[in-house]
Amino acid sequence: MTITPLMPVYPRCGFRPVRGEGAWLISEDGSRALDFASGIAVNLLGHGHPHVTQAIQEQAATLMHVSNLYGSPQGEKFAQRLVDTTFADTVFFTNSGAEAVECAIKAARAYHQSAGSERFEIITFKNAFHGRTMATISASNQEKMHHGFSPLLNGFKYVDFDDLEGAKAAINENTAAFLVEPIQGEGGVRPASDEFMKGLRALADEHGILLVLDEVQCGVARTGMLYAHELYGVTPDIMASAKGIGAGFPFGACLATEDAARGMVVGTHGSTYGGNPLAMAAGNAVWDVVANDEFLEHVRTIGAKLRAAIEQFIGNYPALFTGVRGEGLMLGVTMTHPTRGFVAHLRDNHGLLTVAAGDDTLRVLPPLNIDESHIATFIEKLSAGAADYEIPAS
Repeated sequence: MTITPLMPVYPRCGFRPVRGEGAWLISEDGSRALDFASGIAVNLLGHGHPHVTQAIQEQAATLMHVSNLYGSPQGEKFAQRLVDTTFADTVFFTNSGAEAVECAIKAARAYHQSAGSERFEIITFKNAFHGRTMATISASNQEKMHHGFSPLLNGFKYVDFDDLEGAKAAINENTAAFLVEPIQGEGGVRPASDEFMKGLRALADEHGILLVLDEVQCGVARTGMLYAHELYGVTPDIMASAKGIGAGFPFGACLATEDAARGMVVGTHGSTYGGNPLAMAAGNAVWDVVANDEFLEHVRTIGAKLRAAIEQFIGNYPALFTGVRGEGLMLGVTMTHPTRGFVAHLRDNHGLLTVAAGDDTLRVLPPLNIDESHIATFIEKLSAGAADYEIPAS
């Protein structure tokens, strides 16, 4: 037998972490790496955060899972906190970001079809990443995710990101919603413009369609706001959240206004594990830490310092780097060539973990509770990596 026990769908590297301490990961061979990838924006409080760890431990010893056929005091508590701190009136809990986006897609279609309309088409934006399920890969135009899985699901129309006129032109009698990341993550840490986000909201209102946001990566304090749409002064109808919401525990949420959720009635959707007590304990612990002005101000302040340090540094290497973009602690360093080789070089030779993204972008996604000492270490390792990196021949 030649296939590996773990299905070989990931090109796994030689770094094999077995333990984490704050912003550091420790491999089984004892080597340490500064984790400025955070499990791709998941471990938003680093590794082994005492409050989150204690909450999970205590809940695991009490009750881990029951069916959603029963009442859920744990789920009701966290759902109420989300309602109290966001635009939403109601929440459905999932196990992942892809499931949260799936729920958002279903809710958007159900909104129209429950009222007798046949609207079903969702306008999405090129280079987006919404997940790996059939619906979420169909919602993206990225052919690398489509290969081998045809036929895709119909009902999605792709428009250039940040192109308001293109979005307007794509609307027709079948349009049900826009689905957009306020800041594209996998697509290269590309923030939408104010004009674009406000324009989508206005178009949705004008045409009686919904604005659905995918904040799986950019949400939960990552940008220095609880959710990134607050940067634009725009309120969605439906929003998908995940990644940092559990600080490493896998779960997500689909949030909606009462009106937008009008089609999601008994029997229309479900999840065996979604909203289990263990996930809710993690979510409540995360909200204890992040959902306050002091923490969000910390993210904005430390994010500005990290960005300034990177901007000052990259001027020394114009052959490698071209700029920095993003918000808070969701930053992208644009490069002059494909990024994966440099990511591997930093990891393997300098103990620094980052993430490659589209548009030749190096994603910098540290835990949100880093301090200036972590920034200094990051710049030191990034500088050493840039100094001995050989740009591959084109």
